[in-house]
Amino acid sequence: MSQNPWVLHVDLDQFLAAVEVLRRPELAGRPVIVGGRGDPTERAVVSTASYEARVYGVRSGMPLRIAARKVPDAVFLPVDREAYLEASDAVMATLRAQPGATVQVLGWDEAFVGVETDDPEAYARSLQAAVLERTRLHCSVGIGDTLVRAKVATGFGKPAGVFRLTAGNWLEVMGGRPTRELWGVGSRVSARLATLGIRTVAELAAADPQDLVPEFGPKMGPWYAQLGRGDGSSVVDSTPWVARGHSRETTFQRDLTDLVQVDAAVRELAARVLEDVAAEGRPVVGLTLKVRYAPFDTTTHGGKIPETSDPGEVVARALELAASIEPGRPIRLLGLRAELAMPEDAREGHTPTRAGW
Repeated sequence: MSQNPWVLHVDLDQFLAAVEVLRRPELAGRPVIVGGRGDPTERAVVSTASYEARVYGVRSGMPLRIAARKVPDAVFLPVDREAYLEASDAVMATLRAQPGATVQVLGWDEAFVGVETDDPEAYARSLQAAVLERTRLHCSVGIGDTLVRAKVATGFGKPAGVFRLTAGNWLEVMGGRPTRELWGVGSRVSARLATLGIRTVAELAAADPQDLVPEFGPKMGPWYAQLGRGDGSSVVDSTPWVARGHSRETTFQRDLTDLVQVDAAVRELAARVLEDVAAEGRPVVGLTLKVRYAPFDTTTHGGKIPETSDPGEVVARALELAASIEPGRPIRLLGLRAELAMPEDAREGHTPTRAGW
């Protein structure tokens, strides 16, 4: 008897905080906030908050100082990249070891799993049990007949639950919800849709894709309409993920105010990016410098450059971009991203360990 193909989206619950609690069991049940160097008096943002902290309104991306005001007795911890990578690798290896599983890694804490089964809920629970036994980490699983529906379904399963979304119940569950709750539709796109009279998922699903083209273009307009229906690919691609580039950024505890400081900061960023690039073994084909002026005005400079594997050339190009910085304006953040040449057979993706680029 043939079995039905399903897409499962596996999402680790409060991942960074959960890893920290495993290392420090005494923190179980306490509000834990991971971000920056773990000092809420410094300029940095929340990477992850435990559920105990989230009930007070703490969210990822929130400045640590604001999180500290919301939860004065929270435990603040620094980001430990290597610990999270180790835990993530163990989770992904566990998923790949499951019978019939095709795994597409999306980042540290999430992956799609493709499987043929007549009981996707039972399979999802077996995944959860295997991950918990191997890593002591809990995960939620969304089940769908497309990647989009599986991804959205996970939110209804949190924490540590299972939820199914298909063409049959998509509008029943999602129709009355605001468009910003869709995967790939943030607050800005949602606001632009609202100017067209589209505020709910059902209204987006019913929209004529061509009516969205003037606002979003010939590619993105129809794509947003497809998102509203939950339609799209159901193929889980296990092709090894290859980073399109690497980026690093620094938030300064005191604003940079002179060119000597900027020069030194750009050189340091370039050195850190070059460390990541060297591990890839591919030449750099583009550079982008991100500049955040005080209080919070962000601009970017850059684009394609002649292909190069010469670190000195990359540093020189980065300093050329720094020449575009407005003199005299205090700078609170600088970031540098290097785009890499892609192998012909690679599946491109965004670097899962760097946010904001």
